[in-house]
Amino acid sequence: MRLATLLFLTFGLAVSASAQASWGRAQTRSLTITQQGMVATSQILASQTGTRILAKGGSAADAAIASNAVLGLVEPLMDGIGGDLFVLYWDAKAKEYVGLNASGPAPKALTPAFLAGKGIKEMPTVGIHTVTVPGAVDGWAMVHARFGKLPWKDLFDDAIFYAENGFPVTEIIQEQWADAVNLKKLRANPASVRIFLPGDNAPKVGEVFRNPGLAKAYRLIATQGRDAFYKGDIAKAILKTSAAEGGTLTAADLAAYKSEWVKPISIDYRGWRVLELPPNGQGMAALEILNIMQTMPAALGPLSPAEMHKRIEATKLAFADLRKYDADPRAYNAPVATLLSKAWAERRAKLIDPAKANCKVPPGDIKSGDTTYLTVVDKEGNMASWIQSIAHAWGSAITVEEMGFPLHNRGWGFTLDPQDPDVLAGGKRPFHTIIPAFMDKGDSRIGFGIMGGMNQPLAHAQFVSNIVDFGMNIQQSMEAPRFTKSSAAGCDVSIEVRVPSATLQALSERGHEILIRREFTQEMGRGQAILHDAKTGTNFGASDPRADGAALPEPLPPH
Repeated sequence: MRLATLLFLTFGLAVSASAQASWGRAQTRSLTITQQGMVATSQILASQTGTRILAKGGSAADAAIASNAVLGLVEPLMDGIGGDLFVLYWDAKAKEYVGLNASGPAPKALTPAFLAGKGIKEMPTVGIHTVTVPGAVDGWAMVHARFGKLPWKDLFDDAIFYAENGFPVTEIIQEQWADAVNLKKLRANPASVRIFLPGDNAPKVGEVFRNPGLAKAYRLIATQGRDAFYKGDIAKAILKTSAAEGGTLTAADLAAYKSEWVKPISIDYRGWRVLELPPNGQGMAALEILNIMQTMPAALGPLSPAEMHKRIEATKLAFADLRKYDADPRAYNAPVATLLSKAWAERRAKLIDPAKANCKVPPGDIKSGDTTYLTVVDKEGNMASWIQSIAHAWGSAITVEEMGFPLHNRGWGFTLDPQDPDVLAGGKRPFHTIIPAFMDKGDSRIGFGIMGGMNQPLAHAQFVSNIVDFGMNIQQSMEAPRFTKSSAAGCDVSIEVRVPSATLQALSERGHEILIRREFTQEMGRGQAILHDAKTGTNFGASDPRADGAALPEPLPPH
């Protein structure tokens, strides 16, 4: 008997196929339903902050910025001002989607030759040489300038209050904070230890955690704007930290940074439009997965062997293309139109054997040519699909002295292979994993995202398919058992234990090497979603039980 088979037969938690056949009430949480505005984030204090901003007359953009600032405090290992930002925004008045790429480039002096001089032969995943210019704060400013309604300084009150007075650490974040691997990363940097390991340990669940350094940084941003980060005292602190670690960041690198408005990319999936952002993010992989999936009819159920096999194999094909063709569009002309065409999907789908897993998936040959997500809807119907990250847990694991935030390690997305489109170059943006999304049909518009590195494109595809092919509501789809796979290589696949044992057996017989994961594991990502019905003005919110968050309605004004 295969090891994979032994693995899943030892678990007694799998849901029967008959129980999964009906999706009448297959969810642990009810939808949040309101005709007020709504905010859905991965931590309830951040959701609450966003709803207060809406109640004050703020826009979806205002609420998203304020919520994001709180998340940078309460989920410090996931996101914060030391990282990057991507936004998809629905402008209800203009009736259009706009995208923002607020990812930063490598320092000008960070080159393969520089790393070779240090004896570094592979792109590191931790430390100062993974740090690129953080784009989040400039991204906040760009979105606020275009879509904000409240004064900029009013957006940071809650984040400053919680940073100074403290907040109780929540369960899921505490578990990751206390993870042995994450603790080891933190302990390599004295500033990280001082700030994030009080008493040399991760805070316990419910323990009040304070970060006065981050309160200082937020107060500077609130009063001096984005320039405090890129030219002022925060910039000076970043440069001092980088220099102490032997980094290459310069004042010119920070001062020159500017986010970029971009046009979303999209496909039609069985009558629904699904939108993502273009490269250097991996959104095109989610769309390619869906395109390949719709070359074949939906199977009898989302957890049936045929459906899961199709989804897994489509993921491998799209990931193979992603790693070959995705890079900073300012340095490489990715063939996005070809990769998202129906003809390409049909060509790639021919490689799927319905009876056998493919363990060696090459990219198609074109002859020519750790994260947080939140979503907001305001009373006018504007919607923000918003994702922000410092990359891996704790990012580079280097904390900025006196300012209380870690710098991201997004530079790990580069390679040192001169033939690779993602080869490191000074001033170039790396490959990015974080992707916000929308889907719409008629009067229904859904802002959604599911965090988790390379998990995101296939999690997006599973979410969309669950709704379109199997009639789930957004909470059911968010909670439904998921699988994940980090690359096209190999036949290994991680699957949550709630998948029926008969399906796991059938997948194993097809050659999939199954790794059983616990129920609602964070490995499958942590998602949020809001559906806005433009006809009725009703909003429906979903929040993933894999996180500490909630979808909360805007409170009513005094009456």
